[in-house]
Amino acid sequence: MPETTAVSGANPVPPDAEAVCAGPVGPPGGAGTEESAALTSLQLMRRLDSGPRGLTEAEAEERLARHGENTVPSWRPVSWPRRFLGALRDPFTTVLLCLALVSAAVASWGTACVIMTLVVVSCALRSGGEHQAGRAMAALREMVATTSSVQRRADAEAPPQVREVPVDQLVVGDVVRLGPGDLVPADVRLLRANGLTVHQAALTGESAPVPKRALDAPPAAERDGEEPPHLCFQGSSVATGSGTGLVVATGRDTRFAAAYRERARRRGETAFDRSVHGIAWTLIRFMLLTPPLVLMANAALRGRGLETLPFAVAVAVGLTPEMLPVIVTTALARGAALLARTSGVIVKRLPALHDLGAIDVLCLDKTGTLTQDRPVVVRSVDPDGAPDPEVLRLAAVNSFWTIELAELPVPDALDEAVLTAADERGADPLEFDGIAALPFDPAVRTSTAVVRRPGQHGSHTLVVKGAVEDVLARCGRLRTGGREVALDAAARERLLRSAAAEADGGLRLLAVARGDRRPRLGTYSDADVRGLTFLGFVALSDALAPSAADALRVLAERGVAVKVLTGDHPGTAARACRDLGLEPGEVLIAGRLAGLDGPALAEAVGRATVVARCTAQDKARIVAALRAAGHTTGFLGDGVNDLPALHAADVGICPRDAVPVAREGADVVLAEKDLTAIERAITTGRLASGNISAYLRITLSSNLGNVIAMLAAGLLLPFLPMLPAQVLVQNLCFDAAQLSLAFDRPAAGAARRPAVLRPRVFLRFITAFGVINATADLATFAALALAARATAGVDSPTMFHAGWFTENLLTQGMVMLLLRTGRRAAEGRTVGPVHLAVTALAVVGLLLPVSPLAPVLGMSAPPPLYYLLLSVVLTLYGAALAFARTRYARRERGAEAPEGAPDGSQL
Repeated sequence: MPETTAVSGANPVPPDAEAVCAGPVGPPGGAGTEESAALTSLQLMRRLDSGPRGLTEAEAEERLARHGENTVPSWRPVSWPRRFLGALRDPFTTVLLCLALVSAAVASWGTACVIMTLVVVSCALRSGGEHQAGRAMAALREMVATTSSVQRRADAEAPPQVREVPVDQLVVGDVVRLGPGDLVPADVRLLRANGLTVHQAALTGESAPVPKRALDAPPAAERDGEEPPHLCFQGSSVATGSGTGLVVATGRDTRFAAAYRERARRRGETAFDRSVHGIAWTLIRFMLLTPPLVLMANAALRGRGLETLPFAVAVAVGLTPEMLPVIVTTALARGAALLARTSGVIVKRLPALHDLGAIDVLCLDKTGTLTQDRPVVVRSVDPDGAPDPEVLRLAAVNSFWTIELAELPVPDALDEAVLTAADERGADPLEFDGIAALPFDPAVRTSTAVVRRPGQHGSHTLVVKGAVEDVLARCGRLRTGGREVALDAAARERLLRSAAAEADGGLRLLAVARGDRRPRLGTYSDADVRGLTFLGFVALSDALAPSAADALRVLAERGVAVKVLTGDHPGTAARACRDLGLEPGEVLIAGRLAGLDGPALAEAVGRATVVARCTAQDKARIVAALRAAGHTTGFLGDGVNDLPALHAADVGICPRDAVPVAREGADVVLAEKDLTAIERAITTGRLASGNISAYLRITLSSNLGNVIAMLAAGLLLPFLPMLPAQVLVQNLCFDAAQLSLAFDRPAAGAARRPAVLRPRVFLRFITAFGVINATADLATFAALALAARATAGVDSPTMFHAGWFTENLLTQGMVMLLLRTGRRAAEGRTVGPVHLAVTALAVVGLLLPVSPLAPVLGMSAPPPLYYLLLSVVLTLYGAALAFARTRYARRERGAEAPEGAPDGSQL
């Protein structure tokens, strides 16, 4: 079998061929990565003070002490107290803290204590949920490798010995040996290679094993984006063959570790951050404006001074959705717990669940997501393109006897696919006796099995399969129409064009040929594989993921556009999409988008489905451009090359078996790389966001109406319309009832469209419904005035306080029932948490003003006439709410989101 060895005098390295490595190589004073690639193997070993026999034990220990262990930098787990303090940075939490301080400053201790309690509960829930996710992630952390075969010497005169050494004890200059199934323990420069191929999808996204060979330097014709063929990087694994390499980088200097440094970059604002900040700043402006207006109006019209300051603070508190942090955290924590329990999905950052629900563009790789990362045989054809089962039968003979006679430790995936297809079609490779085998070698790109039919000792048959160009180069004849003819230049060119067309269509071709030889006693070599007869092609494609087609259909129905960003051949990616029912359209090549950026890049990618030949930087650039264009993007990746895109997306998603650096950098970790799990996670995120949206609609419209009514009553009445203690009790009752919204069951329609919290839409909504609420309050004032005038001996201030207190709680309960998300489809005939909460709210509103606690709170029971008038007001209020809700839903359905608006998904 041919073996490649580094030879001095190869072509010089291109300037950018080694830019894939990170950091310096070797000890101080050693060669840098670019320089080391241009050096011959001998020069590099001299620079690193090493040799083909490896280091001595003393040299290895000295380098280990000087430069540290070969470990990837890890991130310290965040403690619960730090998570708790981090939760205080939420904008609404900050607003509540400021209001608590102001309340304490004006001696409104009850309000201050309640607000601080809400802040503590919210931060505890959020930090506790994220701490649990962190503990689950800690259980998934695995080492890249444990031991490695290293060639070392006891002293300078001793012969080298190969022994297993812990990976963290490797040093620059060590000579390591690689075999099938081994994980590459560090960045190494190949000194020798024998049929070596490596899986490096975790680094580059390439699904097929990549051939590696020992060279003194990459050839000058190395194409842009190709990995250096003489370097193997930590994080990759050996598929076939063996090799010996010189360690040129360990620990933090490896390319794998460079991805960890990307983690230090802070992700920009996500969809959740933008929504919450927009709503928060809108309310902050209102709250900063309201107290001065109350003070000035009361001072100018009623001659009241600073004694109205507690009331002004109470008005500001009344405008604040103080339960928002608790509602948001509870809704998201419940959704995250449900996903972990039912789907094995870990949500590491609770706001990421909202971002999942807001996703309208999902970017992902093809390999392992749309496909299973294993090939399957599509067909076998003769040179004319007609179906020919004989071609598959002989390909199976080649695969079987190559595996058997070469004693390969890990069968090649292509061989397994050929044997599986042949078995399904009833072909039996054992109808031939195996004589010898030349297994696949990356240098010649063919494999050969020498066989004979039982009982026929006068002839050996060479069955060859491999890359089309290499097999055709060894053929002199062609079997067509049942006879053999000479393979001339025209026929050769026709076959190459046919193979290229199949490759562009997404198929991987194996050429099959045979040749008869006289029996011989000696061994066979590559020189014997000549003068063959070309038989035909075996076409293979990637096996599709079983659930991918259904998941893609559901994602499309729910308004999520899928973009396939892959490092594979454009035809391969396009074919997988077509087979799954996802129309690829024009397939873009990442290299041709280099001149585009920002909106132009987002527009180009928006029109396409597949972008092929993507590097890590290409994926991140595309995701960032889509986000900048206003899309909420998710990215699913599992390799080191996916880390920049994971950070560039609003929400980064990876499977549990991803490389550790990708798991650490993701926001959501899936039990398996399955689009169905993502669809479930998106649905859960949208339902949780639907509850948050319902809370905001309800509380903000109700609070705005109350504030307008308070301001009007403060100017019209000779007394305060509501005492601070009464405002506090009312808010406590309403807040406790609103907690039920976090446990509500939104209708299925709430998950049909991306759930985006849009501040402008909220502002329009709460303004319209707040005016309706304020109108009901003013009508209640009129009812109270009429009842007081018609009833003798009524204390107007205490009766007014009690009557407005009752009306406030009853109208807020009606708002909860009528404006919550997807109420009809969700509730059916069952009694849910919202029904119980509204019932409790109504009981408190009706009974508290007539209870023994009423005088303590400054209230007295209203006369019976008031309750009669109040029932009329509430009936009209309910009809107005229902009418406005229907009109609003109809307008939103026609203007913004035809399917989702009725359920509030765009709010």
